[in-house]
Amino acid sequence: MTGEPAPGSAAPAAAAFDGRAFARGLTTEPGVYRMFDAGGGVLYVGKAANLRKRVSSYFSKQHGPRIALMVARIARIEVTATRTAAEALILENQLIKALKPRFNILMRDDKSYPYLLLTQEAWPRLVYHRGGRSRPGRYFGPYPGTFAVRDTLELMSKLFRLRTCEDSVFRNRTRPCLQHQIGRCSAPCVGLVGEAEYRDAVRRVALFLEGRSDEVMGELGQAMDAAAQALDFETAAALRDQIAAIRKVQARQYVDGDRAELDVVACVLGAGLAAVVVLSFRDGMNLGTQAHTMRVEQDVDEAEVLGAFLAQHYGGRGVPRELVLSHEPEELDTLAEALSQQAGHAVQIRVRVRGDRARYLEIARRNAALALATEQASRASQQARLEDLEALLGLPAPPARIECFDISHTLGEATVASSVVFGPEGALRGQYRRYNIHGIEPGDDYAAMRQALSRRFRRGMEEGVLPDLLLIDGGKGQLAQALEVLRELGVEGVAVIGVAKGEERRAGDERLVFPDGRELRPGAASPGLQLIQQARDEAHRFAITGHRKRRQKARDTSRLEDIPGVGPRRRQALLKHFGGLAGLKDAGVEEIARVEGVSATIARRIYAFLHGLPDGGGEGARV
Repeated sequence: MTGEPAPGSAAPAAAAFDGRAFARGLTTEPGVYRMFDAGGGVLYVGKAANLRKRVSSYFSKQHGPRIALMVARIARIEVTATRTAAEALILENQLIKALKPRFNILMRDDKSYPYLLLTQEAWPRLVYHRGGRSRPGRYFGPYPGTFAVRDTLELMSKLFRLRTCEDSVFRNRTRPCLQHQIGRCSAPCVGLVGEAEYRDAVRRVALFLEGRSDEVMGELGQAMDAAAQALDFETAAALRDQIAAIRKVQARQYVDGDRAELDVVACVLGAGLAAVVVLSFRDGMNLGTQAHTMRVEQDVDEAEVLGAFLAQHYGGRGVPRELVLSHEPEELDTLAEALSQQAGHAVQIRVRVRGDRARYLEIARRNAALALATEQASRASQQARLEDLEALLGLPAPPARIECFDISHTLGEATVASSVVFGPEGALRGQYRRYNIHGIEPGDDYAAMRQALSRRFRRGMEEGVLPDLLLIDGGKGQLAQALEVLRELGVEGVAVIGVAKGEERRAGDERLVFPDGRELRPGAASPGLQLIQQARDEAHRFAITGHRKRRQKARDTSRLEDIPGVGPRRRQALLKHFGGLAGLKDAGVEEIARVEGVSATIARRIYAFLHGLPDGGGEGARV
């Protein structure tokens, strides 16, 4: 059983990462490395003249408290090799700006790539947006980071002067605000700009953000000439400044002298595996490489792999205007046409390139070869762990499917069970499952485990999908619950092991509890125990994540349940519209009233309840 982790505790999955072994397999070439925690967050981005030497230094000597804390949280490392140390320096700087790693910059607020949203309203606004795209309007992005979005917003307000205020403010103004006085808003709230003129500004914002700034400059140039001919030199000067500002923005979009929105894709094959690396450029930023590995048949070639990869990789996601490939797939024209239709713009696919693009392709090829070598080493290591686990537990063969169960709750609230799956290739995340536990005494971990296992193995018996090895996070009591469930359901051929925490919960001190009562302490050096630790820690993480989501949802719902007139349908509509209770609390009365099924009276009641006001108060108020 696991409850809440101690504040500031290191991610459990980091214990399974063997940094020294990883570093030994790295190249001695220059490049950039990215360190990730168990949740996939970027901890640190660094450069190196010798990747192997630099990365190994983190795991072979003592460090100060800050670096030691970072190293303790490392769950995986990705590397991008470059031709020179100078290229590594440039790429490191760009990745830090784009990713905002926690241990590079103290104030890290970028949890995902942000967007700009041009709202769908009578008088549209351009606003910062991050999260699900549930709000109506046009989305532009993603941008490399928060600061890039805020810089663009500031520029847009200077150039096109769209309103920035919320509707609750906009509808109640009687005079222009400070934004109008400093030239950042055209003040449609008080009628200082006509609808047609404001629509032109909105259209130009959209053109600019679509990358069609030349069209915007053409329109502004014609307007400037017309103003000058009409002797309206003040307007002409303002338009001239707009054009100059747009030219500055265009200059920012150039990478090594060439404006780029492209992906460079390279493929390398070896021993039944394929590695495909995508080197991406967006908004003038080199966002680094993304590696993908997969099993392939022996008779396929790189061109065939690339053709299948491109069709799957870009399905449902943005496609850049240009793709540079290491090999030419069959029916290249058909592929380009399909991607162009999906993207809504022409997509050019190039195979034979020169100059900068040839250099980018060389980098992508080198990193594909490194990714392939890393994957081969990782699979060999995983196989060695499975073979050691076979000997450790006395199994008839290395387990092809391992499942691990864990329970998470806080003082019995919102109990969630998790099941994670590991195979010969490592974690099978697509087969993870969570079970919301109902109808038990709060805090009864045995009953929670029984319910989760019963649901899992009842379905497993029907579908014929059962593990070779079942790991239970807990000692003899939890193990007994698992054995009883399997016996009641008639499940046979599944080895069951309890994983009990050692003294002071130190990694490597775990006790393996067998059904016959035997206990085994393999020690931290055991490859088989390392695999068990990895599965147990992954189940722990997955359970806690589900528990926190369920607990927060329950608290959001329970607060709304106390408001008269807000039933299940309205609660669901409100939480979906605002993305949770926090978003609802930040909304004004008018915004709440726009939700389907919520009248103005109920909106005022909700606002008053959430802000501790008398019922019916808060009309026109704004948080």
